[in-house]
Amino acid sequence: MVKHIVQFKFRPDVSQSMRAKAAAQFKKDIEALPQTITFIRAIEVGINVNPNEEWDVCLVSLFDNLGDVERYSKHPNHKAVAMALMQHVAQRACVDYEV
Repeated sequence: MVKHIVQFKFRPDVSQSMRAKAAAQFKKDIEALPQTITFIRAIEVGINVNPNEEWDVCLVSLFDNLGDVERYSKHPNHKAVAMALMQHVAQRACVDYEV
C-alpha cells in the first residue's frame, strides 16, 4: 500500500473567505472521488485550524501501489478538482510512502 500525502499553501493575496470556500469545496469534491475512481482505497482532506502553522490544506489518501497514485494523478475527475484549488495555491508539497 502507498500513502499519498499532499499539503497546500494558499497565495498571500487570497482572502480568508475565499480560502475557506476553496478549501471546503476541495474537501467535498476530493472526498467524493472514490465513487468514480474506484482504486482509491481511502481519502480525506484536513483543513488547518492552527493559525501558527504554514500549510492550509492537507490531503491524505491510500492506494494499492505507486502505479495507482500515478493513475489517480492523471484521472480527469481528479484533475478537475485539483485545478479548482490550484488557482489559489502558492505552494504544494507531496510525499508518497509505503505502508
